[in-house]
Amino acid sequence: MKTTSILIPFFLLASCKGTTDSRPEETAKEENTVSLSASQLSQGQIETALPERGTGTAILQLNGFIDVPPQNMISVSFPLGGYLKSTNLLPGMEVRKGEVIAQLEDLSFVQLQQDYLSARAREQMLLADYERQRLLNQDQASSDKVLQQSKSDLDENRIRLKALAEKLRLLGLNPEKLNESNLSGTIKITSPIHGYVASVKVNVGKYISPTDVLFELVNPEDIHLNLIAYEQDIPLLSIGQKVKAKTNGNSAETHDAEIILISRNLDQNRSAEVHCHFLRPEHKNLLPGMYMNAMVEVNQRESLLIPEEAVVQWQGEPHVLVQKDSAEFRLIKVVVSPAGNNQSAINNQDLAGKKIVVKNAYAVLMAMKNSGEE
Repeated sequence: MKTTSILIPFFLLASCKGTTDSRPEETAKEENTVSLSASQLSQGQIETALPERGTGTAILQLNGFIDVPPQNMISVSFPLGGYLKSTNLLPGMEVRKGEVIAQLEDLSFVQLQQDYLSARAREQMLLADYERQRLLNQDQASSDKVLQQSKSDLDENRIRLKALAEKLRLLGLNPEKLNESNLSGTIKITSPIHGYVASVKVNVGKYISPTDVLFELVNPEDIHLNLIAYEQDIPLLSIGQKVKAKTNGNSAETHDAEIILISRNLDQNRSAEVHCHFLRPEHKNLLPGMYMNAMVEVNQRESLLIPEEAVVQWQGEPHVLVQKDSAEFRLIKVVVSPAGNNQSAINNQDLAGKKIVVKNAYAVLMAMKNSGEE
């Protein structure tokens, strides 16, 4: 910046002087072109060089967001309808596996427990009747039909008892510990994972049907980075490549990741998803849906390499200054990517063999734009 501030007045003076001595038709110059004298080149310390062909490690910049695989996003519902009696969950709260997160109450819960206890009590009666009919049948004191009916009644009740026991287990109740003294119309809902609450979809007093989702829970242990890569960048990516990602809110903290999956389908924007796994346990500030900027080291194909300082920004886009002859320079828009070792790779193959300003390029740019204004 110090060099540029010294050179700009020099080029302004030279430009104004040249305008005074030139005829009107000579002052009409090609747009984005400037001519400098030999003394201007010498005093401005302008240096040019030919681009070099080479390959190297380039940095591919991609954008994406934090995602959670389906198996780590848990929707909590309940198999029977009931009224929400209590819950203290709020979005963002941490929950532990087995922790009570809500309570439901309904008369149907009492009825289910009653049916199970009745079926269990009936089991003893039916079993005793079957044993009696079996003994009578052995002594020819009872017909085979009566014995078969007794056996059928016993089997049917056992099936019903088994089904009711499974329903109780779905409600979180242990049927083996259930008795007439601990019947309850309130059922506790526990967290199936250790994670945090993504959303709460119910309120106290609301009736919950079996199809309703009460809470959305997230297990953060396997969150991953979902990057978006455009069609032309996909061939540069491969499984196992290292990724460094940063959030928009904290660009100072870098998160290391590795590419584990590259989608084989392109969407309507000609882009594909690239899934990355974080290499170390991440902090709680990484939340699903959070946007991230990522840098991927890729093996660049053979390109034209120039020093980074040879690239100038004009109107928000990268350009280089190409020497047309010994004194004339033209501003050319280029496509660049970092190539490491303070070099940039340009994709403009037509610039091979042409000299480019590699030192004090911004001074030439300022002289060009000030000359155009004159």
